[in-house]
Amino acid sequence: MPVAENIRKKLGELPHKPGVYLMKDRFGTVIYVGKARDLRKRVTQYFHPSRRMGWDLKFNALVEAIHDFDVHVVRNDPEAVLLEGKLIKEFQPRYNVSFRDDKRFLLVKINLNDPIPRFTLTRLRQDDGARYFGPFASSGALRNTLTMVRRKFNLRGCRPLTPTEQDYKHCLYANLKFCTAPCIGNVTREQYLQQVLAACDFLSGQCDEMRGQLEAEMRKAAAAQDFEKAAALRDALADLERTTQKTRQFPRLPYTLPLAIDPDADLAELARVLNLPAPPARIEGFDISNISGTFAVASMVSFRNGRPDRSGYRRFKMKTVVGQDDFACMAETIRRRYTRVLKEGSPTAPVGEPGSTTVPVAVPGVPPGTSRLPLTLPDLILIDGGKGQLNAACAELDKLGLTHIPVIGLAKEFEEIYRRGESEPLRLSRDSGALKLLQRVRDESHRFANTYNAQLRLKKISESILDEFPGIGEQRKAALLKKFGSVQRLRAATIEQIAKVPGFGGKAAAELKAFLDARSEQPINAAESVDGEESRSASPESTH
Repeated sequence: MPVAENIRKKLGELPHKPGVYLMKDRFGTVIYVGKARDLRKRVTQYFHPSRRMGWDLKFNALVEAIHDFDVHVVRNDPEAVLLEGKLIKEFQPRYNVSFRDDKRFLLVKINLNDPIPRFTLTRLRQDDGARYFGPFASSGALRNTLTMVRRKFNLRGCRPLTPTEQDYKHCLYANLKFCTAPCIGNVTREQYLQQVLAACDFLSGQCDEMRGQLEAEMRKAAAAQDFEKAAALRDALADLERTTQKTRQFPRLPYTLPLAIDPDADLAELARVLNLPAPPARIEGFDISNISGTFAVASMVSFRNGRPDRSGYRRFKMKTVVGQDDFACMAETIRRRYTRVLKEGSPTAPVGEPGSTTVPVAVPGVPPGTSRLPLTLPDLILIDGGKGQLNAACAELDKLGLTHIPVIGLAKEFEEIYRRGESEPLRLSRDSGALKLLQRVRDESHRFANTYNAQLRLKKISESILDEFPGIGEQRKAALLKKFGSVQRLRAATIEQIAKVPGFGGKAAAELKAFLDARSEQPINAAESVDGEESRSASPESTH
């Protein structure tokens, strides 16, 4: 299988650095998440023809489905493990097995308000006033390090929330002199709290002193040829390094979409390349979907602070456009969208905040002097298409007096950015965070428009010639279409085959066969066939 040109170019630009890669299908859905110590070596292995014979069926299916991929570079391997687990939980890719459950990486928890604070392990961070350290990629290294910390700072390891003298009698930590025993008053709570705070500083990364001690003891044991002790110290030092190695905190990704790890950086870069006064807090993206002029629909998706804002999604069914005319469809969509925004306004949106502005405009149907409202207008409008679609959108915005809103078009073939008043398109690097943000908005609007188009086509199936058959009902009609796939195939079926469908007996099958034969000359609507249809569910966003 030849490698697509867009993938080949990306492979040549991959860095020799640790990171996480996301494989995506033709709909932009993440189907696999993996990590690598060397992104370039690992990802290119997927596309080596010489390795194909060694692949199993599942891996072959994965590679066949890859239409694009994205990578995120991190600083070290533990960070890659943590990010991989987080992304798998967010995206739930179909080809991943590990990390898809609800099990999370370990955290260290301590509540300084407890009578005698103790360090415990947990997998869930709660808003309970406690301090949390982690997550940690290696649970084994963490447990070993925590044992080392308890011994170094003489901390308790017993389970009771508030240990008493009765607990002290059976305490192994006290008998081994590992704990200063605050439960029997050996030290005051304030003195014990200082031990705990020192351990907190250690877990925060201030562990140079212990690292130096372990290294010195390891060298001393090796010089004395006590290699068993030296090996144990070496393992303890490795556990310490793995546990206290600094990792970044990655924010939660709220939707199963290809999202950015650092959307703020992408927005800042987008503002710079487009010469915007500030990063666009609210972006609205538009796309058109139709099949040979039928079921012409449009979509609008909203991104707030670089993330999808699904409450702001809208979809449109064309009312005035006849035939296949994407420019006219885009013009109608823009006109209807922003005419409605100007009419209704949004009195809950504070003036001066991102995504809100006050503009005096004359709106058709609104008396003069009543249009000065806080309007929920975007900071940037993205049109899926080139110069033609962009010009159609700009013309409608000009009529509404919204010339101040930046508008761009993103043409898919070369990922060129067309801008109002600029004759030449702008091309950004494929690795540009700004371009990837625009691609996410464009791809989501494309997905949403196609989903709505598919919904309308599937709905049309129910409006078939079968509706004319007396007493058939929705359930029996659905059973027929599920069995035969289309009315055309149903017409070719025998009475015996029809009788096998749930809800039909011999008499009903014969009546239906006679009914279809009597209308054999009647043309079948193309929408009656479900052959080759591919539909994905859409969210119940409102329709304009």
